[in-house]
Amino acid sequence: MLNSPTTVVKGIGEEKAKDLYELGIYTVKDLLEYFPFRYEDYRPKEIQELKHEERATIIGLVQSESVVRFFGRKKSKLSVRILAGNVLLTAVFFNQHYLKTKLVLGATVTLTGKWDQHRLTLTVNECKFTVAEPQESYDPVYSVGGKITVKALKKMIASAMEQYGHLIPEILPPVFLQKYKLVERKYAIHKLHYPKSFEDAKHARRRMVYEEFLLFQLKMQALRKFHRENSGGTAITYKREEVEVFISTLPFPLTSAQQRVVREILTDMQSSYRMNRLLQGDVGSGKTVVAAICLYASVTASLQGALMVPTEILAEQHAHSLKQLLEPLNVKVELLTGSVKGKKRKELLQRLETGELQVIVGTHALIQDEVVFRRLGLVITDEQHRFGVEQRRTLRNKGQNPDVLFMTATPIPRTLAISIFGDMDVSTIDEMPAGRKPIETYWAKHHMLERVLGFVQKELAKGRQAYVICPLIEESEKLDVQNAIDVHAQLQQFFNDYQVGLMHGRLTPSDKDAVMQRFSKNEVQILVSTTVVEVGVNVPNATMMVIYDAERFGLSQLHQLRGRVGRGDAQSYCVLLADPKSDVGKERMKIMTETNDGFELSQRDLELRGPGDFFGSKQSGLPEFKIADMIHDYRALEVARNDAVELVSSSTFWNSPEYKYLVMHLEEQGVLAGDKMD
Repeated sequence: MLNSPTTVVKGIGEEKAKDLYELGIYTVKDLLEYFPFRYEDYRPKEIQELKHEERATIIGLVQSESVVRFFGRKKSKLSVRILAGNVLLTAVFFNQHYLKTKLVLGATVTLTGKWDQHRLTLTVNECKFTVAEPQESYDPVYSVGGKITVKALKKMIASAMEQYGHLIPEILPPVFLQKYKLVERKYAIHKLHYPKSFEDAKHARRRMVYEEFLLFQLKMQALRKFHRENSGGTAITYKREEVEVFISTLPFPLTSAQQRVVREILTDMQSSYRMNRLLQGDVGSGKTVVAAICLYASVTASLQGALMVPTEILAEQHAHSLKQLLEPLNVKVELLTGSVKGKKRKELLQRLETGELQVIVGTHALIQDEVVFRRLGLVITDEQHRFGVEQRRTLRNKGQNPDVLFMTATPIPRTLAISIFGDMDVSTIDEMPAGRKPIETYWAKHHMLERVLGFVQKELAKGRQAYVICPLIEESEKLDVQNAIDVHAQLQQFFNDYQVGLMHGRLTPSDKDAVMQRFSKNEVQILVSTTVVEVGVNVPNATMMVIYDAERFGLSQLHQLRGRVGRGDAQSYCVLLADPKSDVGKERMKIMTETNDGFELSQRDLELRGPGDFFGSKQSGLPEFKIADMIHDYRALEVARNDAVELVSSSTFWNSPEYKYLVMHLEEQGVLAGDKMD
């Protein structure tokens, strides 16, 4: 009955049912599980308990005559003095002048509104003249739209609860209810709609949050199990001793984090399942060395490796690094980009097809039809979010189910990583190499620009180079922000003894590469750019980063930009030019000056902006939950994931009556049938 259309509920006809569709409510179950997004707290409080700008309910005595002022058409403001406890405050009512006759001296009133701590003023939107005994009072607030009002929705939910509430099944097995002291499902759903106290709502929500996370993680872990067991992967029997010798001859010792992720990846490569792993690490944490070790391991197993990156200059840098590390071991490493043409390209492709060429580094040129591998064993994609799903799949399909490793220098909070990449294994390098100097970061207001440029001048005088980042390319009437073209012109005048380059997204790829090549060779000392330099550029001589209108960027993006400097031995600096108006903008600047830890920054950014803004509005990988919140409920998310991993890997889970509802959920999601599989 719970899966029946809402028209079976008393009071809901065809028209109301259509209105409910607009809210995503199609069945009785949908209606019962359409939870409030918050509660109005009508418990009266003492003035001393109130916080500035919070919504509050107080009880007080009228202490003065009401004063009414009219302005505009049908607009009014009523002010009256109220004594609440021992505090005399002003209550303000807009467009409610008719209350003047009721707000008589000595009357006791219960007022609800927005509290202004500084002016001792309550802007009232609800007023009652009968005072009951103080009691717990929580009024659920629902998201509504179209023709559905909150009042009408509450009435429909009440009707559905009365008719069908007793049919709500328990989904979680007793072992979880007991283990985590969770209330029963029927009780939880009822209390979410009708809490009598804060504790009621808290316990009900806690139970439903865990349920949502567990069902989601069960789906992700079942998908992961399906991928692993049906991928037909190849066990890469690499030569352990040779890999260990290679690691021991590196010019620097691996950090413990690098050692850990190398073990995780090599263990995957040895298994008969196809690896599907994400390697995330902060800027400069040493992901390239990890990639080199894994590529070398595949070569010792007589297999080929491919590394695909988003830009030509990044491909050249990776190819250069890998040649330095691997060619002394007689590993043939080559670069394939759009710039490699003619006879050289033909020879390279031939060597790749015969297997003479063991490691290839390139851009999307790697996925063209003419590129054929003899035996591709390992595919690594750097900054994987820059490539489409089809591009990644095309490269993967050039081998017989090769192992796949994705790399990203964008630190993703663990909370999101285990949600979005729940069907992948995630390795994290959360430690920086020893001796790396933290980038000193300063926040300066725009009126301090001349001092900042003087700072840049000192670095240039030492033979160093500088980046100057702007949010826009050209002047905009809508946004009062510095733009790259204007800034470039200004800096050319200010630094007339130096070469000032300009780079932005409207340049062709070849023009961008040409500008970057000149900067890399120190033919350009100052590079004015938009955020196109955000990922992958390595210029060790650049020690200065100035970011105009820094408040317009998120913390993670600011951190990525800052990571373009600090790649050499010299001390590097980042100056954030910003005059933020909002508290969030000011907090962002403050956080940036306090830490260089990308993972801490990404977590703080997530808390400030929320997951949707963190990834951008087009991010489709973010799961939507009815009641759970990935940020604030991250501990429950991790607990649910661990439980899901354990359940899915257990043979008893799939056949036990105790878990029938959880398995039914996976069947409803199409997971067990194998559809929606990538």
